Amino acid sequence: QVRLAESGGTSVQAGGSLRLSCVISEYTANTDCMGWFRQAPGKEREEVAGIYIGGGSTYYADFVKGRFAISQDNANNTVYLHMNSLKPEDTAIYYCAAEGGPPASQATMFSSLCQGLGYWGQGTLVAVSS
Repeated sequence: QVRLAESGGTSVQAGGSLRLSCVISEYTANTDCMGWFRQAPGKEREEVAGIYIGGGSTYYADFVKGRFAISQDNANNTVYLHMNSLKPEDTAIYYCAAEGGPPASQATMFSSLCQGLGYWGQGTLVAVSS
């Protein structure tokens, strides 16, 4: 069973920076893509950033381009989300996801560039104050 664990969420003032971490217990043959989603109170879950584990290609939602960066440290089974110039509207629970897992829990991101993201972490809360 693949497990994901996010960390790094906290309260920060607008304009500040945070780095979120997602540790995956193991990479499988299906772990081509990992990504970050977020869900703000009362809103739908939305994609934030994705990365191909093998080639390193990255993808971003328009609202984070130029501010956030996703990176990987394969030696430590970790994917990071570097968040800069944070805004109050970035306040949300941030979830890490990886390919595989139960079909019922699978999501896609970036027009199916990343598919079958069915392993999820418990989420980490980012709260940005103005």
